[in-house]
Amino acid sequence: MREDTLSIGELSQLTGVPVRTIRFYCDEGYVESFRSTGGHRRFPADVVDRLALLRRLRALGLGLTAIDTVLSGRRSVAEAAAQERAKIDVELATLAWRRASLRAVEEAAPAERAARLELLATGADGRAAQHALEVFWSRLALPAMPEDGASMFISVSVPEPPNDPTPEQVVAYATLVAIVDDHRLRQQIWARTRTGTEFVAYQNALLDGGIGEACELARPLVRAGEQPGPGPLLDRFVEAHATTQGTPDSPTFRRALLRVAAVDRGPSMRRYWELVGDITGEEVTVGEAHSWLLDSLDRAVA
Repeated sequence: MREDTLSIGELSQLTGVPVRTIRFYCDEGYVESFRSTGGHRRFPADVVDRLALLRRLRALGLGLTAIDTVLSGRRSVAEAAAQERAKIDVELATLAWRRASLRAVEEAAPAERAARLELLATGADGRAAQHALEVFWSRLALPAMPEDGASMFISVSVPEPPNDPTPEQVVAYATLVAIVDDHRLRQQIWARTRTGTEFVAYQNALLDGGIGEACELARPLVRAGEQPGPGPLLDRFVEAHATTQGTPDSPTFRRALLRVAAVDRGPSMRRYWELVGDITGEEVTVGEAHSWLLDSLDRAVA
């Protein structure tokens, strides 16, 4: 039996793993061993390959818990490597966000540095900032929206944090969080939510394809600097709202629609959509196109 097994010293020489480390792996159950009649640890020959794999995975930074899933056959080496890479991607994104935040503070004018530091402290992590925006839209701004509709709306309302952001993008994202965290804006949105049937109808209309089509058609007009006002596109926009509510277009309906949409036309939400464009690189965001249509409605009503 001795010829078919290895002592701990022989195993250490063959694998390059220190004796004390092999003992630890044995005690934790990662490496199989048994005791000789003299009480010494002996190892089967196939432990060499197992220990070599363990050492290589450790060299790549995998934790023992992840390595154990490979050694036990619950996960392949490729799967374990993919999981570790995904973790590193998250860590790198976090570091890139912190680096850009520090640069934003460093490059701020002396008179603005304290305010910028306070602003960035609220959005020091991109994923946390993204979550704050998602909570705002799903729970406060559009609380009764169906799950599939909420996902669609959030996809255009909450920009994905850049993996390697510029200082300007980090400042823009932190400003988004500050906007939705503003007490006055939250009061206005909460008051609109409590208007009941009018708000529900307005919210449902935002999910209708007609509103999205009108916004898409408005984008090139906004990009070209076209002034908002009455016209076929506005009529199409209002008709989409009216159809969703099952009511005809009329001056009374238009005034009611403008009243419910007052928050969307306010300076805070206008700034919000401008910043979304700064982050995503869009020339005209959906929100900016929507604001243009509401401005057109306002002029038509006036």
